[in-house]
Amino acid sequence: MNNTGLSRISSRMTVQDGVYEQLRQALMWGQFEPEQVTTISSLAAEFGTSHMPVREALRRLAAEKGLEISRNGSARVPAVSRQRLDDLCRARTALEGLATKLATPRMKEAEIEHCLALAREHEALGRDGHVHEMLRKNQEFHFAIYELSGSEILPQMIETLWLRFGPYMRMLSDLVIHQINEGTIHPYSTYHYEMIEAFRRGDAEAAAALMVKDIEATQALLQDMCPI
Repeated sequence: MNNTGLSRISSRMTVQDGVYEQLRQALMWGQFEPEQVTTISSLAAEFGTSHMPVREALRRLAAEKGLEISRNGSARVPAVSRQRLDDLCRARTALEGLATKLATPRMKEAEIEHCLALAREHEALGRDGHVHEMLRKNQEFHFAIYELSGSEILPQMIETLWLRFGPYMRMLSDLVIHQINEGTIHPYSTYHYEMIEAFRRGDAEAAAALMVKDIEATQALLQDMCPI
């Protein structure tokens, strides 16, 4: 496994939970290629653990549809397709639009300023070519909003969708790196700033519509890259 960013597990957390959380974040951030295969042995060696916590983490991730487990116990990142991309984005727009709508009236000045700071960091990272860090900051921006929805269920459901979106996030990071190398920098933070203005106005409908546009813009970038 290359560039997955996995590290040995700290004694401050249970080994099983540490393996699961690191793998989950790595998948969500697109640190694995679509259809990439890995084994329990290779992961255990990378984490510095026995096979058991890795096996359990893979089982949990497979239950969330973040991985597929073969009969020999190896794990495979799901393949990408245009149909699956569109299906995931349809679910994302519905849930993330709703979470944004619910969060808007709960946005106080401190929360709005926090979102603004995240949007600025996201923009600066993209401008400086730090693509993987930019995408992580994008996630931080989104979930800073969803956590304010007042719903216990929505952020959890959205996080599961982001896990399943991981292979497309890898495609997106490769695309953005290619664009930057060619001298093209897109204004990926535009909808973020417009959302913040909607938060300031207390316009929940506008904020939700902008979140939907943000997701659909990413979808449009990826559609031509996916097999049907």
